[in-house]
Amino acid sequence: MTHSAPVDCEMRVALPGRLEAVEEFFAEFRRKSQALRDRVDGFAAELLVREALTNAVVHGCHGDARKQVRCCLRLKNHRLLIAVEDDGDGFDWRSAARHPAAFADCSGRGMEILRKYANHVRYNQRGNGVAMVKRLR
Repeated sequence: MTHSAPVDCEMRVALPGRLEAVEEFFAEFRRKSQALRDRVDGFAAELLVREALTNAVVHGCHGDARKQVRCCLRLKNHRLLIAVEDDGDGFDWRSAARHPAAFADCSGRGMEILRKYANHVRYNQRGNGVAMVKRLR
């Protein structure tokens, strides 16, 4: 019989697909997450969540408040698990991974940001969801 460690902290939210909802979420996130930010690199954790949520709103939902972005943050076993999924059509993440943004590009750096700051990144088949792991300090 396998026993898993209990979840230290979990936060689930469904947001309308607009940038204002992301900002409202982060105001609440900062109020509720001091214990989380004390245990992980707070900058990296917030950057990962913000980048994933912003990409879901802008590229997945196209700013349409009728579409939703779902986010789950879970602190467990000395790791922060981040999962974000949107109601959009998804994107070809395999192709995007083979063609990173050029230095002068104004967009297209999201995947590189996730790879740089997360310990593990995985996209779903459709390309409308991403799951990341950030190890605790």
